[in-house]
Amino acid sequence: MPQLTAARNAVGLTFFLNGLVFASWVSRIPEVRSSFDLSNGRLGLVLLAISIGSVVALPTTGALITRWGTVRIVRAGAVLATVGMLTAAFSLGDALPLTVVGLAVYGVGIGVWDVAMNVEGAEVERGLDRTIMPRFHAGFSGGTVVGALLGVAMIELDVPSAVHLGLVVVLSFVVVWTTSPSFLPVVEDHEGERTSAARAWLEPRTLLIGLMVLALAMTEGTANDWLAVALVDGHDVSHAVGVAGFAVFVTAMTAGRFLGTGLIDRHGRVAVLWATMALAGAGVLLIVLTDHPVSVVLGIVLWGVGSSLGFPVGMSAAADDPLRAAARVSVVSTVGYAAFLAGPPFLGFVGDHVGTLKALLVVAFLLLPAALVVPSAREQRVRQDA
Repeated sequence: MPQLTAARNAVGLTFFLNGLVFASWVSRIPEVRSSFDLSNGRLGLVLLAISIGSVVALPTTGALITRWGTVRIVRAGAVLATVGMLTAAFSLGDALPLTVVGLAVYGVGIGVWDVAMNVEGAEVERGLDRTIMPRFHAGFSGGTVVGALLGVAMIELDVPSAVHLGLVVVLSFVVVWTTSPSFLPVVEDHEGERTSAARAWLEPRTLLIGLMVLALAMTEGTANDWLAVALVDGHDVSHAVGVAGFAVFVTAMTAGRFLGTGLIDRHGRVAVLWATMALAGAGVLLIVLTDHPVSVVLGIVLWGVGSSLGFPVGMSAAADDPLRAAARVSVVSTVGYAAFLAGPPFLGFVGDHVGTLKALLVVAFLLLPAALVVPSAREQRVRQDA
C-alpha cells in the first residue's frame, strides 16, 4: 500500500505540472501576437505547431512505454517539453520560425508526457480497484488554474516571458524527474510492443472509444478556445466578464472530475457519461438560446460539469486490459487529440458564417452521435495473466 500511495501522489503531481506548464504558456499567447504583429489567422497557425507535434508523437508513444516503461518515457517527455518551451520563450519577438520549432518540440514532449501519465494513472487506478482517473485529470485542471493565475501575476509584475516560462518549465521538469521513480511498473506485453501497437489500431472497441473521446474532447476544447469570445460577441459583455465566464467553466469542470469518481463507481461509466453529455448539451443550449445572466451562468456550469469526464473515462476504458494499456491509450489519445487540430479552425469557419455564439451549437449536435458510441467504454475486467 505505501508503494501504491507513493505512485498515486507522483501521478497526481505529474498531471498537475502538465496543466501548470500548459496554462503558463497560454497566459503568454497575447504576447506572441503582439511581439510578432500577427493576425488572428496567423497566430492560429503558429499555435497549431503544438497540436501537430503532439499528434505526430502520440501513435508511437504506447510502443515506447511498453519497451522502456512509464518512468523513462515521462522523463523523456519532460525533457522535450522543457527544451521546446525554453526555445519558444527565448525566441519570442525575435525569430518566429524558431518559436514555431520550439512549440512543435514542446508539443511532442507534452504529448509523450500525456500518454505516459495516463497509462500510469490507469495502473494506479487498477491497483486501488476504484475509479480515480477523473481526479488525476482534475489535478491537471487545477494546474491550469494555478498557471493562469501565476501568468496574470507575472504579467502584472512585468516579468519577462523567458524568465516566467523558463522558471515554470525547469521547476516542473525537476519535480517530474525526481518523483517519477515512484511510478508502478507497467505490465509487460509478451506479444511485443510493435505487434500490440499495430493491433490496437485495428480493434473496433479501441477505435470507438477514440471517437467518443474525440467528440468529448471537442466539447471541452471548444469552451477553452471560444467560450470567452462567444460571450463577448454574443452577449455583449466585457472582455473581463468573458474571461470570468471561462473561469466558471474550468471550475465547474474541475468539480465534476472530483465528484464524478464516486458516481462512476456506483452507476458505471455508460450511465454517468450519458448523463454528463446531456448536461453539456443543455448547458450549450442555455448559453446560446437565452440572454438572462443567471441562465447563461447556469449553462456554463452545466457545460463544464458535462464535459468533465469524457477524456479521463476514455483513458480508463482504453486501459482496462493492462497487457494492452499503453498501445490502446496511445491510439485513443491520438484520435482524441485530432479534436484539438480540427476543432478550432472548424468552429472559426462556422462562426464566420453564423456568429461565434451560434457556432457553439455544433457541440450540442456533435453530442448526439457521440452518445451512440458511449457503450464502447463499458467496464471490462481482464485478468492480468490473460
